[in-house]
Amino acid sequence: QSFSVVVLFDPRPALVHGYAAKNGGQEPPADMVDTQALTSMQERLRAIDKLGVDYTLIVHYTLAFAAKSYRFFLGQMVGKLGMRTLTLGSDAAMGANRAGDVKAIENLALATGVFQLEVVDDRGPGETRVPANAQPVMPTGHGEPTDPLEGASKAERRAWSKKNQAKPVRVWSSTNVRYLLGQGRIKDADAILGHPHAVEGIVVHGEERGRTIGFPTANLSDNVAGYLPVDGVYAGWLVDLGSKTAESDHAEAASDGISQQFDSSSVDARLADHSPYRWPAAISIGTKPTFNEATGMNDRVVEAYAITDDWLDLYDHQVRVEFTGFLRPQIKFDSAQDLIDELKRNVEETKRITA
Repeated sequence: QSFSVVVLFDPRPALVHGYAAKNGGQEPPADMVDTQALTSMQERLRAIDKLGVDYTLIVHYTLAFAAKSYRFFLGQMVGKLGMRTLTLGSDAAMGANRAGDVKAIENLALATGVFQLEVVDDRGPGETRVPANAQPVMPTGHGEPTDPLEGASKAERRAWSKKNQAKPVRVWSSTNVRYLLGQGRIKDADAILGHPHAVEGIVVHGEERGRTIGFPTANLSDNVAGYLPVDGVYAGWLVDLGSKTAESDHAEAASDGISQQFDSSSVDARLADHSPYRWPAAISIGTKPTFNEATGMNDRVVEAYAITDDWLDLYDHQVRVEFTGFLRPQIKFDSAQDLIDELKRNVEETKRITA
């Protein structure tokens, strides 16, 4: 009887090789946070589960493993998993020096006859160009930023590419999505992903300044899973994934009163569109420029203000923050009242975008 298996590598190969290149061939520390990963491993596993895959194999990626030939890896897949069909993207490559490209693997499959190769054209709508050393740049205007090359002539595109030392990448690529998120182009990034980009983390106690001005927020801890967009204020969603403690969601549900009519045992159920654990939210990423001079705190903070009145106390809960639109850059306001007035406008914009 056949079964399906998805193979994932953790840590990301790019993280392992990038760290080794800068640190004399050393492996990255086990507790190193991968700030360039678009999504957490947990989110990837949830997405794979929705596809109906039977098993997921997570391979611990090391430099020693990377030095193995693609023949060795495929031999393990055939010998230990009984692999009979291998499905790859059209530009996939594996093994030492990436020698195992589609052509090499196809030749191996034909020569041995023990497995078949299926190639999926996952290249999408072609290529685009991004700066070779792209850095996040906070937009200066209000509203969703547009493509700087939209409507540009060929000469203007060439000039832009030369100025930014741009390199070609697939439109459907993590490199392009990271670039878009780093420019505040949330809708363009979400269109490629097919869903709102999101980060996850634990809600912790902050300065609680938001409560004093009428906008209590859920502050995420420093250890955020997922790629953070550039600093700014966004429209999106706040989702309560449950307490981080060992207690089950069922035990928690008995006290919150919601799950008496709702299945809170499943993260997928909590993430569903009409879940009572899901609220439209105005989201801030940044250093709180209106107050940081007085507090002396310049750490980057992610905080979400749920714009409805039915959300719960989320301290020590795992939450998901989804981004659906860029509202404005971070601004240092002259007074707390000016900030309050702007936050009220942000709430109205969030209602419109998430309606």
